[in-house]
Amino acid sequence: MALLERKDVGDVNNNINNNSSTGTEVPSNVTIYINNLNEKIKIDELKKALHAVFSQFGKILEILAFKTLKHKGQAWVIFEDVQSASNAMRQMQSFPFYDKPMRIQYAKTKSDIVAKADGTFVPREKRRRHEEKGKKKKDQHDANQVGTGLTPAYGSTYGTTPPLSQIPYLGGVKSMAPEAPAPPNSILFIQNLPNETTTMMLQMLFQQYPGFKEVRMVETKPGIAFVEYGDEMQSTVAMHGLQGFKLQQNSMLITYAKK
Repeated sequence: MALLERKDVGDVNNNINNNSSTGTEVPSNVTIYINNLNEKIKIDELKKALHAVFSQFGKILEILAFKTLKHKGQAWVIFEDVQSASNAMRQMQSFPFYDKPMRIQYAKTKSDIVAKADGTFVPREKRRRHEEKGKKKKDQHDANQVGTGLTPAYGSTYGTTPPLSQIPYLGGVKSMAPEAPAPPNSILFIQNLPNETTTMMLQMLFQQYPGFKEVRMVETKPGIAFVEYGDEMQSTVAMHGLQGFKLQQNSMLITYAKK
């Protein structure tokens, strides 16, 4: 999953201040601001989970979340168009995300990635000085390496092959039509999950339905999982509610598990 890392903490300060409750109507924006997020969740996992639940509404350009104390429990999701952002905000408002209901509104400022695309981006002086300083340090470092007969090593994530865990999983599990469907029961069988799916992600989705008990994933078989409820009526409600729910563009296929 390609989620862009950004460290423009100074820029986000403005977003946070602008998103405080002012009692005025916030105009539509391709960027939605989310707060009341669980602060115990690691940033990488938080971004993956946000992408998983919001990608069903449209193409996501970027997700911003930061480790700093001031920005904990908050994130920004930037969509390609306003319609996607509006649908996401409307349908995911108060969604139980890691045991806490999300609070969502439009961001009051335009994100840098959007400003660059429409030609209105203006570099901030502080950031430009910081980038120039970093470039000078890098140039000096490379010059020192050349002077000692060493070749500069560019080992960033952009110049190396990403680990398998970061390569998008496109195929999911090829659904096989069973000869005879399993009769209704309390355990659901979930197929066509992306490789990056975690137990916590599924728990977050399925625990919103009454009777939820647990999620069981199969380590040796990525793309599938089992979700158990108290009885078959409760599992049926969850199955109808989440049938076809998209995780990273993969539509979940939910059936009753065979016993």
